[in-house]
Amino acid sequence: MSGEPLPPVKRVVIVGGGTAGWMTAAALSRLTDAGVAVTLIESEEIGTVGVGEATIPSLLDFNRYLGIDEDAFMAATGATFKLGIEFVDWADRGDRYLHPFGIHGRDVHGVKFHQIWLRQSRLAGRMGQVGNVSDYCLANQAAASGRFTRPVPDPAAVLSSFSYAFHFDASLYARFLRGLAEEAGVQRIEGKIVHVDIASDDGCIRAVELADGRRAEGELFIDCSGFRSLLLGDALGVPFTSWQHWLPCDRAVAVPSASTSAPLPYTRATADSAGWRWRIPLQHRVGNGHVYASAFIDDDEATAKILDNLDAPPLDAPRPLRFTAGVRERLWERNCIAIGLAGGFLEPLESTSIHLIQSGITRLMSLFPDTGPAIAERKEYNRLLRQEYEQVRDFVILHYHRTNRTDSDFWNYCRTMAIPTTLEDKIALWRAKGRIIRDQGGLFSDDSWIAVLMGQGLIPQSHDPLADALPIEEAGRFLDHLRDVIARTAAAMPRHIDFIASHCRSDLAA
Repeated sequence: MSGEPLPPVKRVVIVGGGTAGWMTAAALSRLTDAGVAVTLIESEEIGTVGVGEATIPSLLDFNRYLGIDEDAFMAATGATFKLGIEFVDWADRGDRYLHPFGIHGRDVHGVKFHQIWLRQSRLAGRMGQVGNVSDYCLANQAAASGRFTRPVPDPAAVLSSFSYAFHFDASLYARFLRGLAEEAGVQRIEGKIVHVDIASDDGCIRAVELADGRRAEGELFIDCSGFRSLLLGDALGVPFTSWQHWLPCDRAVAVPSASTSAPLPYTRATADSAGWRWRIPLQHRVGNGHVYASAFIDDDEATAKILDNLDAPPLDAPRPLRFTAGVRERLWERNCIAIGLAGGFLEPLESTSIHLIQSGITRLMSLFPDTGPAIAERKEYNRLLRQEYEQVRDFVILHYHRTNRTDSDFWNYCRTMAIPTTLEDKIALWRAKGRIIRDQGGLFSDDSWIAVLMGQGLIPQSHDPLADALPIEEAGRFLDHLRDVIARTAAAMPRHIDFIASHCRSDLAA
């Protein structure tokens, strides 16, 4: 490596558009006022994956950071609200539950609500009276009745006990962000990259060259090239770690269909014989897809399954996708950072793809380097992102592994496979006394783990002894009152479709 001083980061080059590229560009556009030039290169020839239409509540923070008017964004993207994800046939055929974006009940004197519920549900004569733990979650009850309103900030109010996310057209979201980014000074270049110029002395990327001979130089490069991983994978050779032995689904087929009824405020994931099918309601159409493991079903049968299960005629031909679940060993290498599919992929079961894009952007903004390689920042970025990918991985694996299904080779494999020790430890703590120790910086809350663990049929053998300090009758009255308040609050909410019509109706739905 030469003794020349490293150049400061004054030019950032983003390779690839789509959701990842334009989310990154919109965020980095804030740097243009500080004298940093941001350029995005994309090719209309290549296109984008563009099937990620369901999100989780963290996107609220990203949109607010950019100063986006939520109603305008929803109208522009045909968006609907999302209160959670319904899982059908996962624990067993005929079962269903919702992973809601909200809390269950209310803690009492430091005792977790679900521990109170566990204790009461075990008492003789009470099992039929306490109901399901989902009865005590406003997001769950509102979703089940097709209702929605935005939460209120007052922490004492029941209407503050939930959050929400969106279903939207990802390509339209990228277009919306492109408008913001270009208005803020981001330069877009149309072109196809044919060569990556890497310096011989320090191994850093100096420039990318386009097919027409143009050259884009920079001190920092962001790889948003999708599964191709043009910079991080191909040019810099960072290896990919496959998690397919835990997440065997490796293909998907996506197809939109017409809307035939009012959109529900939740995503639906229905388990099938060799994977699962998604249903994502937008204002103007429904997104459908089948995620499957090619080792257990062929492509033609997988496509037939999704077409046979549509609620309405398809609006386009089925679109096939191939992928491998996993992550690059490092997401920041030298002066290149991969964001989105270029760095890793976890199937869309818990709608985390856009969140992982956002997380990469957020970490970059907090660790933005003065020079491209930035050894200390790079090390911390890689540690944090790897940790997050692994935490999300474990949560997704839980859905597959904790099942009673024995009706196909696929489910027999998932049910009996060895799982990461990090997930084993979580399950053991829960199985004993319903305890959850949240990982530092973990994406999924205790309530998310509770919903999925209970929904997948894993009921703890006992409960936290602290719950026994609450008098039985007092705890019973508390549960009865709370369930009643939540039911009445959900019933008083506007219908989801009416709320959209009043606040953010899209011309796409006309």
